[in-house]
Amino acid sequence: MIRKAKISDIKQIQELIACFARHDEMLPRSLNELYENIRDFWVYEDKGKVAGCAALHISWDDLAEIKSLAVAKNKQGKGIGRDLVVACIAEARVMGAKKVFVLTYKPEFFKKLGFKRIKQDALPHKIWAECINCCKFPNCQEIALLKIL
Repeated sequence: MIRKAKISDIKQIQELIACFARHDEMLPRSLNELYENIRDFWVYEDKGKVAGCAALHISWDDLAEIKSLAVAKNKQGKGIGRDLVVACIAEARVMGAKKVFVLTYKPEFFKKLGFKRIKQDALPHKIWAECINCCKFPNCQEIALLKIL
């Protein structure tokens, strides 16, 4: 079941993200960051456990970002990631966003969902504020993609 995240989900969300971050497949998220942004998160719950997550963060004006998309390895290939992205996009529309972007190491997944690759400098400078504190700054290899809603 896909639903909005609850405070009680935070530690499971962090564990899930950390699993991928340890393999350089996504960026880690601190507990503090997760608590501060809990309202951004959607989760996939399976038998009382968080087995997937994604966040929709409003970045600027009509622009939103999908962040921290992760699905437990044993649940991949079942459409959960797609469903989490669809939930984020639906919420973006309700919020009034006209564009949604991602920064990812897995661009092919997002291309299948209608995202198009763009140059990173096509995004507003405001979105790069978070990058300064990133462990991969300034040698980021993430790829920017955008979907017009």
